[in-house]
Amino acid sequence: MSAPARVRLDYPIVQSRLDNGLRVIASPDPGVGSVAVNLWYDVGSRHEQPHRTGFAHLFEHLMFQGSGGVASGEHFGLLQAAGASVNATTWFDRTNYFETLPAGGLDLALWLEADRMASLPAALTRENFENQREVVKEEKRQRYDNVPYGDVMELLISVTFPPDHPYGHTTIGSMADLDAAQLEDVTAFFTRHYLPNNAVISVVGDVPADTALDRVAHYFGDVPAGPVPPPPDQPGLPPISGLPRREKVAEVPSAAVYLTWRLPPVGTRAYDAADLALTVLGTGQSSRLHRTLVRRRELAEQAGASSLGLIGGNSVGFVNGLARDGVSPEQLEEELIAEVTRLGTEGPTDLEVQRAQATFERHWLHELARVDSRADELSGFATLHDDPTLVNRRIDDIAAIGAAEIAEVIAEWFTPEQRATVLYRKEEAR
Repeated sequence: MSAPARVRLDYPIVQSRLDNGLRVIASPDPGVGSVAVNLWYDVGSRHEQPHRTGFAHLFEHLMFQGSGGVASGEHFGLLQAAGASVNATTWFDRTNYFETLPAGGLDLALWLEADRMASLPAALTRENFENQREVVKEEKRQRYDNVPYGDVMELLISVTFPPDHPYGHTTIGSMADLDAAQLEDVTAFFTRHYLPNNAVISVVGDVPADTALDRVAHYFGDVPAGPVPPPPDQPGLPPISGLPRREKVAEVPSAAVYLTWRLPPVGTRAYDAADLALTVLGTGQSSRLHRTLVRRRELAEQAGASSLGLIGGNSVGFVNGLARDGVSPEQLEEELIAEVTRLGTEGPTDLEVQRAQATFERHWLHELARVDSRADELSGFATLHDDPTLVNRRIDDIAAIGAAEIAEVIAEWFTPEQRATVLYRKEEAR
């Protein structure tokens, strides 16, 4: 079967750097009527210090609590009144703040982002700090501690990385560290990381490139730079050894098995090959896990595989399944491992690889079709890989990887002996 024709992307990308180090990317899209502003800071949970976890995520909340020229609570209000959608996210490798609004609102969005970059500590009161710390703690209770499988990422991280590794804790942080945090600690965290020379801003949409670059320079040009801390000492780790394992009895609807592997870092060809292997194994209804364990043998309610791309030394690969009634977690674990083994023994077929590549292409085109997602990808590739133009080449990069190369990566990184396991057992009814 011949490979299908690929879409060629050529989004315009204009780059600049202000004197204070802020990297600026403009990608005009005339006629869409809207503009997306996306600001990435090169700080995530991997940049946090021991016993000071959760700070990057805490700042995701504090950055909306006012700044030198904006009263507490007004950031959201001003943007929403201008017809904007606005939010922020925190992850292991970064924090980003973003808004999409009618093109005429560009100046408002840029002024608000520049004001809090330049002056947030001026509005960081003890009251705001205490309030948002409690909000984060409640988020942890509701999303992580008191829902079925809510702590799965924490458990998976604990068996994948050493506890003192930069990726050895989740972005939400621990309750103990949040309780111990002081206002002075979080102010110092902001001063250390929230700098123009530690950030990338992308402007995508119905604004000419020269206008976008000029407006960013106008609002951000006077924000002072500062010394950027060195990245965490994070050499790549070898594959997992010793079959580490965590088991938990919990009030969950189904017994569950999660398997995890260390993988090469995102941005490498080896990571892309591993990601394609996981797609073949467990993404979508045509994947091996779904066809075998869900449809044909009816052992699992659902089964899948995915990757978590990380920049610092290692990424992570996951395989998981929820057991049907009457199926023990041990049996499900055995069957999941058998499918991983089969993929390693047989390798993926050319047709499976083409399907996986088509899945990536469909997802990628869907992402880039929206100005907000496109702005996010541009900021991300500039921050993590120093090259936003990669967004136009990703489909070709993935299409260049064949079945033999995927098989080599599986043999090196993705064998059953290189896994760790997290297993949930259903708590018996009392």
